[in-house]
Amino acid sequence: MICGISSPLYRFIHMFAFFFYAQVTNQSPPNFTQHVSAQSKVTDRVSRRLIRIYQLYSRTSGKHVQVLPNKKINAMAEDGDLHAKLIVETDTFGSRVRIKGAETGLYICMTKRGKLIGKKNGQGRDCIFTEIVLENNYTALRNARYEGWYMAFTRRGRPRKGSRTRQHQREVHFMKRLPRGQQPAHPSHHRPFDFIHYPFNQRTKRTQFSSER
Repeated sequence: MICGISSPLYRFIHMFAFFFYAQVTNQSPPNFTQHVSAQSKVTDRVSRRLIRIYQLYSRTSGKHVQVLPNKKINAMAEDGDLHAKLIVETDTFGSRVRIKGAETGLYICMTKRGKLIGKKNGQGRDCIFTEIVLENNYTALRNARYEGWYMAFTRRGRPRKGSRTRQHQREVHFMKRLPRGQQPAHPSHHRPFDFIHYPFNQRTKRTQFSSER
């Protein structure tokens, strides 16, 4: 008897602990790629959301996407037009975003028929798009609710039905551009780092002396 435990019971506990340890150590490492993919599909209500302002230049129409007060969406706006200024809000820590017109406050959403429309409430998955950077450096915007359907416009700037879109089509290719008159911050305008010198105490002196040795 060991510490009040009978020998058979002790052997059973020891054997149970051994098998439990073997089971834990044989587990495969976590799949972080799968975890990131799963988390990218879930709305992030904890982290601080990133908000960007830019225009979307359509590769086919040669104009910019705009959100009109009548809830219509097209790609007929000139550079700097009032309704071409878009506010882009991140939905997750990944690349899912909500896009709304800065002037109208309407979100770009997609109906079950694949039609683009402006909505006041952009919380639904039909108003969420995944930004996909393509090999040609253009960006495609795939709807989160209707998998495989993209935001797209014809040469005349009219919206194309999502059910008729594919990632390789020119109609789904966009370029992000800053609104006219808004220039990116030049590196020379950035404030340089300030180095703060803290007074030495006995502990830091000992650490510095030991590292120099």
